[in-house]
Amino acid sequence: MSADKKELAKNIYLLLAALFITSLVVSNLIFQKFFYWYPFGLKVLGNPLFELSVGILPYPLTFLITDLISEIYGKKRANQVVITGIFASFFSMGILLLANAVPAIENSPIDDKTFYQVFALSPIAVLASMIAYLLAQLVDIRVYHFWKKRTKGRMLWLRNNFSTFTSQLIDTLLVVGLLTLFGVLEWTLFWGLVISGFLFKILVAAFDTPLLYLFVGIFRKTFGLKPTDELEI
Repeated sequence: MSADKKELAKNIYLLLAALFITSLVVSNLIFQKFFYWYPFGLKVLGNPLFELSVGILPYPLTFLITDLISEIYGKKRANQVVITGIFASFFSMGILLLANAVPAIENSPIDDKTFYQVFALSPIAVLASMIAYLLAQLVDIRVYHFWKKRTKGRMLWLRNNFSTFTSQLIDTLLVVGLLTLFGVLEWTLFWGLVISGFLFKILVAAFDTPLLYLFVGIFRKTFGLKPTDELEI
């Protein structure tokens, strides 16, 4: 690979890593807002099909990015991005805790109460979310490469969906289970949140498969890669 192509590969990797880390950090900043989602206008007994936190919106993008990095750059680079994203999340949480501890002046546009309501963090909630997410992402990468090896680089749709479905189930069960176990959520909400969250994630994951094919195709054409080849940067 030429020096120019290698530099391009590095720059794209950094861009993908930045998108991943931004999505992960933002999801922890906005999770306190909830909304109803009616896919295709569907309702169940007149009720909304999904009750979700807006923090779930960037999550599918993070799994698409790790699958793309896994496919093109390999398992080591995918794990590197995940660990860096977890570090960035905890670092941003520390900044928010510090910002909450600093008292606002009298003429501050945002007072302490308003700032606390928007950015107040539950250490248990953040810890549960990060533990669940870390394990889910590591499982996603492992399952993805298991199927990539078994299929010899063919059947991209299989490893994309199998890895994402498995990891999203683990993520949803763990985060809701831990929040319920620590008393942040009521047990009566457990199955409703698990089912809603998991169904939303797998629906979005199914729709992102064509995007993965598109981006992988662009990478292979640009860098002359075979189905089993990975870029070394």
